[in-house]
Amino acid sequence: MPLDADSELTDEALLALFAGGNRAAARVLTLRLTPRVLSLAGRMLGDRSEAEDVAQEAMLRLWKIAPDWRAGEAQVSTWLYRVASNLCTDRLRRRRGVGLDDAFGEGVEPEDEQPGAEARLQEADRMAALKSALAELPERQRTAVVLRHLEGLSNPEIAAVMEIGVEAVESLTARGKRALASLLKGRRAELGLSDDG
Repeated sequence: MPLDADSELTDEALLALFAGGNRAAARVLTLRLTPRVLSLAGRMLGDRSEAEDVAQEAMLRLWKIAPDWRAGEAQVSTWLYRVASNLCTDRLRRRRGVGLDDAFGEGVEPEDEQPGAEARLQEADRMAALKSALAELPERQRTAVVLRHLEGLSNPEIAAVMEIGVEAVESLTARGKRALASLLKGRRAELGLSDDG
């Protein structure tokens, strides 16, 4: 059975095939996982080029450990998120003091039903305000908030990525959300947000 991007094999099965010398499995796994890792790194670092470097380094590390992968100990995607998150944290520490200026990357306009100019400007203002507020959060809160609310990971998945307990994830995301709300509080009307939303 030829492997393609729509393969129903699990990430772990594909990694095992790659470890056995199947390059097509590596291609499928790369197509499946790289966009998610790139998205996470882009949101954490705010720099597309750095995010690409992190995604590439994380995937290289995955290929290196493939022969030694211990089935059933962790999900491949969770392991990869953890590696990418750690690589991002290392880069952020090296450039401490620099904000997450393009945390959400280049905005892609929908091809159909584009919003009007005013709505696009207001959305751009909202994203800029959120990026600025995210940059002010401590690293661990920012990581937890990005993984939970922007990447859509569950608390147990975030706990595995950050190597902390679920309760710690809940605490970090709650504190991060409160801090974001506080940072954005005086700008709600300016950003077109209702008081109850």
